Amino acid sequence: MKVFILLGAINAFLSVALGAFGAHGLEGKMEPKYLEIWKTGVTYQMFHALGLLAIGLLAARITTSSMVTWAGWLMFIGIVLFSGSLYILALTRISVLGAITPLGGLGFLAAWVLVAVAAVKYL
Repeated sequence: MKVFILLGAINAFLSVALGAFGAHGLEGKMEPKYLEIWKTGVTYQMFHALGLLAIGLLAARITTSSMVTWAGWLMFIGIVLFSGSLYILALTRISVLGAITPLGGLGFLAAWVLVAVAAVKYL
């Protein structure tokens, strides 16, 4: 599906931009603990941006199942919740946002399980 390739490309772009911002704009202005949190958000965003690209390609090949589509949306929601909450946490230091991060992680895990099941079942 084109939408997942587009979302993957946008998130990869944002990951590079946010990584550069963290390295050049935040370093020295943020405690190292929060800079590490920022970097974790960037890393997971990039890995899952690549995952979205793969899902887009897989969706073009597996057209008889909604599993791949669900995987794509769960992965995108995972990026928003996981990386997004880490970015906001790093910038604001509002620790309650850490409770949102695992929900994004669950989205990632569910997405990867669906990708694996779809690959075994349909490829």
